[in-house]
Amino acid sequence: MQKVRKGDRVKVISGNDRGKIGKVLVVYPERQRIIVENVHMITKHQRATEKLREPGIIQREGPIHISNVLPICPGCGLPTRVGFTVVEGEKMRQCKHCGEIFR
Repeated sequence: MQKVRKGDRVKVISGNDRGKIGKVLVVYPERQRIIVENVHMITKHQRATEKLREPGIIQREGPIHISNVLPICPGCGLPTRVGFTVVEGEKMRQCKHCGEIFR
């Protein structure tokens, strides 16, 4: 089970984008990387393709390491470490600050 999932709100705790808060768009568990909305913006030079894409320079989010973010607890609203607990035979994530169980 992953500590950070797609759709979670996270806070960046290290790197050039330290302090930014965003939503997780994509998770790559095998590489331990995630893509967070409006964090680690990179410049890509896009070539025109047959799919009617315009050429040019575009900005998009780049991947960051999963250890550089903390999920934000929906209960207390603080960036928190995540623990795990078993509820009714199902493994669930738990906030280390307030103890609330979330998705």
